[in-house]
Amino acid sequence: MSAIVPEAHKKAGVSYAFTDEGIELPVIDVTHPAFAIAPTDAELTALTDAYLGMVTRMRDMSSEAEKAAGRKMMESSVIGRGLLAASGTFLTGLVTYVGKLGPDNLGAYAAPLDRQIARALPLVALRMRLQDVARLQAEALMPALAQAAGRPLRFINIAGGPAIDSMNTLILLRRDHPDLLERRSIAIHVFDQDAAGPSFGRRALEALLAPGAKLHGLDVTFTTVSYDWRNADRLAEALATLGLDAAAWAAASEGGLFEYGDDEAIVSNLQVLRAAGSGGSVTGSVTRDEGPAALSRDANGVATIPRSLPAFSALAERAGWSVDEVTTGPLSFNLRLV
Repeated sequence: MSAIVPEAHKKAGVSYAFTDEGIELPVIDVTHPAFAIAPTDAELTALTDAYLGMVTRMRDMSSEAEKAAGRKMMESSVIGRGLLAASGTFLTGLVTYVGKLGPDNLGAYAAPLDRQIARALPLVALRMRLQDVARLQAEALMPALAQAAGRPLRFINIAGGPAIDSMNTLILLRRDHPDLLERRSIAIHVFDQDAAGPSFGRRALEALLAPGAKLHGLDVTFTTVSYDWRNADRLAEALATLGLDAAAWAAASEGGLFEYGDDEAIVSNLQVLRAAGSGGSVTGSVTRDEGPAALSRDANGVATIPRSLPAFSALAERAGWSVDEVTTGPLSFNLRLV
């Protein structure tokens, strides 16, 4: 680790974990008031209008001096630097994670601009997306776990970074149906090219398993597989060792495969998951192809691939899946496949 930067203002009931760089971050728990988010329609409209106004102002920056000043301002913040680095590619798992913390949960490492960005529509949408994906996954697992007493529970998290959606699924299940998780082996398997996000995720899970924390007493492990989703054969090889036919399982890719992957990558990964074991579900998010989502992509340069819901549904059907439930977020369709 680099120099340790502990969180000086810890909140009651919140767990904390360190990144590889030594920054202590809160572990997101969507059931805790510090992280739960439920904006009204009026609030979302106001956020959308403010965001569209900001995008328009950015587009009006015509001179090189204005653009350089804008880049310098972004470089002054943690999230801003992450957005600049993601131009033409994808946000890293840790930058995305910090973006989900919300302005009131950012620590001393954050600049005033970080809190300003955290209040804006795109990061509010990230927080809503996490809540949706965790809920959709928990709802799918409830009947599967009830019918598979004593069987292992396996989470397959593609491009999962810290896999905080998997952990929040467990938090929801522990809150609402604690009996379903007792005396059961649970494993979170993260398939990701990045190492820093899963490294933090492992420490976040350890914090949640500590005495007094939300997952204390459960038998949960965290493993990471270096994975490029363009090589779905690698996923098939790894899943073949997990015995999914004898387990309850759920796959997810929140802000990952379905937002950044091309059509063939999505289909090939879903085909592998379809063949890996019966009774599973897949949950994730798809960048919307209209409204502020399209403008967000143009404004920040992140290389998401917007799709309509019918277009994504057709890809899923090619791989043997169908859309079971959809929540339409400000920037994404958050959905579950069966």
